[in-house]
Amino acid sequence: MKKIFALVAILFILFISLIYWSVSSTDKEFETCRIESFEDLDKVDFREHDSVLIAASSLYEGDILKQFMQGENYREAWATPVQVPIVFLDTLKGGMKIVKEGGGKQTHSLRLKSDNGILYSLRSVTKDPEELIPEIAETLGLENIIVDGISAQHPYGALLAAELADIAGVFHTHPRLVFIPKQERLDDYNEKYGNRLYLLEYETEGEKNWTSLENIKEIVETDDLQELKQKNPEKLNIDRSALVRLRLFDILIGDWDRHAEQWGWALQERNDEMNAIPIAGDRDNAFFNLSGVIAEILTNKNIEPLVRPFEKEVDYMPGLVYPFDRYFLWNTPEEVFIEQAEDLQNVMTDEKIDEAFKVWPEAISKLDRQEITLKIKSRRKDLKDYAKNFHNIIQEKGKLSEHLKGSEELSLSNEMLQCFECAMQDQS
Repeated sequence: MKKIFALVAILFILFISLIYWSVSSTDKEFETCRIESFEDLDKVDFREHDSVLIAASSLYEGDILKQFMQGENYREAWATPVQVPIVFLDTLKGGMKIVKEGGGKQTHSLRLKSDNGILYSLRSVTKDPEELIPEIAETLGLENIIVDGISAQHPYGALLAAELADIAGVFHTHPRLVFIPKQERLDDYNEKYGNRLYLLEYETEGEKNWTSLENIKEIVETDDLQELKQKNPEKLNIDRSALVRLRLFDILIGDWDRHAEQWGWALQERNDEMNAIPIAGDRDNAFFNLSGVIAEILTNKNIEPLVRPFEKEVDYMPGLVYPFDRYFLWNTPEEVFIEQAEDLQNVMTDEKIDEAFKVWPEAISKLDRQEITLKIKSRRKDLKDYAKNFHNIIQEKGKLSEHLKGSEELSLSNEMLQCFECAMQDQS
């Protein structure tokens, strides 16, 4: 017995040693993009160029041990240079003005308004995980586990997700990749936001309609939608079929992070009523490819059920069902889920999925196309079963007993707190 304990102790010490060896590759928590085209950026007049060769980040490069312990993930995609158009805010979309700096735990962002009043967002491709690092990780010197976890996010995943969303027939924010050099229009934001790589996309709120839909009064975020529903319970409803379709699409592309603050709603006027159509924003975690020994432990359903790696099969459906789903889709008939799953299976053909990768630079497509394609097609095959399971879990978990994320400050009735359609009970 003593020999067994000794062996276990030796293996444990070896495992801990490998962890520390793996995370010791860098002590950096954040690094912006690496520009390949120019050496001295202060001497470059970017207005004389239309594009720049740039790598999203070299922070995640690692040796064989790091890949074994912390996963291969999308390290190569982050470090591979791609050609990106240079953009100046004074000429973009007729001229952009900065409205405010955005929030977010990882993403640095600026909200912009174009000359015609449409709201946009500049969202940094490189992420800053400082706020995500727990105190215990800092105490133990294991911050790099959190920092390096960002390599599981594909730097250009949002672009592919948008292309696939068009095929699926669901609404999205139309992201495009841009490089923003330091410039006069950035003013006080130059130091933090200048010379960086961004996704430029529509905001999920605003008075101006940027969608292809007609009769849109405005686009609102989830907390505003809740307030409107409480004031007009009979007149305001959501397009539940569209939301089911979007959530099944999320399963197809492995986007596990879909809380209430990542959605917009286009309010479409219909006679004396209003129909809210969902718009998905923030695709940072689409195709989330987290692997390695440490990840296998941390993403166990009993440890962290909400972080679900993108594999050929969904291994733990309850981890993909959010309070958001229970709030908006409770009591939605199973037939709606089945119908949307079958239709997605029909429209997401092999040919269209393959064609979607044209949105990526060729170098990136060569790296990750085959693996991602196989996983999407595998999930598509079982989508009907996933849809039934998704529906059943929503029904089993039932209504909410606390606020949705982002709506904590709202003064909601008890019925409105439980589910969106429960507001009707106030009137009965």
